[in-house]
Amino acid sequence: MKTMLRFAVPMILGNLLQQCYNIADTLIVGQFLGADALAAVGSAFSLMTFLTSILLGLAMGSGTVFSIRFGQKDRLGLKEGILASFALLSVVTVLLNTAVFIGIDWIIWALRTPAGLVVMMREYLIVIFAGLAGIFLYNFFASLLRSLGNSVVPLLFLAISAILNIVLDLWFVAGLHRGVSGAAEATVISQYVSGFGIAIYTRIKFPELLKKDKQVRFRMSRVKEITSYSALTCLQQSIMNLGILAVQGLVNSFGTTVMAAFAAAVKIDAFAYLPVQDFGNAFSIFTAQNFGAKQMQRIKKGIRVAVLASTAFSLVISVCVFVFAELLMALFIDGGETAVIAEGVRYLRIEGAFYFLIGTLFLLYGLYRALGKPGMSVILTIVSLGIRVALAYALSAIPAFGVVGIWWSVPIGWFLADALGVIYYFIKRRSLLKNDMTASSDSACP
Repeated sequence: MKTMLRFAVPMILGNLLQQCYNIADTLIVGQFLGADALAAVGSAFSLMTFLTSILLGLAMGSGTVFSIRFGQKDRLGLKEGILASFALLSVVTVLLNTAVFIGIDWIIWALRTPAGLVVMMREYLIVIFAGLAGIFLYNFFASLLRSLGNSVVPLLFLAISAILNIVLDLWFVAGLHRGVSGAAEATVISQYVSGFGIAIYTRIKFPELLKKDKQVRFRMSRVKEITSYSALTCLQQSIMNLGILAVQGLVNSFGTTVMAAFAAAVKIDAFAYLPVQDFGNAFSIFTAQNFGAKQMQRIKKGIRVAVLASTAFSLVISVCVFVFAELLMALFIDGGETAVIAEGVRYLRIEGAFYFLIGTLFLLYGLYRALGKPGMSVILTIVSLGIRVALAYALSAIPAFGVVGIWWSVPIGWFLADALGVIYYFIKRRSLLKNDMTASSDSACP
């Protein structure tokens, strides 16, 4: 427990700070620009989460390979993996940027954005899309440092940029009156500060991993290895957030009040269960390192510890969100918007009661990714999100449920995915914890 928490806590704090980027946008926009601006920024947040998830998935998959090579003490394999991963993420970032700028009008239409919000949302998206390269840099180097056992430095860079984001948000929105584009500009500047900052730190602190070396070559075999882990992890993250985008389109069809409530509530929601999500990522790195080192008993102990810690934390957070739901909503929207606050409270009290289910799901994602079964993580994501989307559309069409059907679809999807993941683990436990991986003779450390 001590080892895992010492590694997990900086990751949790760091990603809580990363959430502050968009939370600051939402809070400041909601308070200074009103419900319409809040609805536009909130809808854009779901889209950016989807795009970010592609880069995050690639970085997480790469980090798993880095962790395994680090556990095997395969220095050459680690350095060639870093080169292959950086090239892969660079290409994907360029392609994403090109696609979203070309298709921005189609994206706004596909999200079923109300006519009165189209101009505002387009203004916000044009600026926020420019931050994808900063997101790539931060997540790549943060994954590399974490795979080496350093989760503190990514936290420090995020702390600096999160504070900068809040200061710039207030200056651009409240001081310079630049509207939603000002909020986006503050976020993008802060993202580049964290991205370039952590890149420079890594280059100075670990020059032996990044400097040119005659032995280190760009090999397609390394790209394939990175892709074998990253592609499925990326697909998992993309499916997860594509499902959220599909739900966002459904939410938008219920009008500005529900859009604004969802925009605020989903930020609270993501902030609340982010620690268990990061604990799942830390658990995955812990498991991957021990899997590479063939320490199966430590993996088994780690599973027991992780389940206990994640469940206990989730239950505490559920109680806090349920009790303080109204106060939390009031942070994002003026108290006079009673309908928006009431709908947000209803969402939080339904979904927030079941955070232990999403905590378990994140552990399952991390476990299967680390044990070389990322395809199982994808299956669990498809089950969770597929059921959520299907139920959201089916239940919301029934007058007796309406928008509440969307809220209830979430914990039901979590529960069914958890059940599948746990059953699969107990059936396949013996084969899952049998490590036949060996470093190739040409890449092993001397």
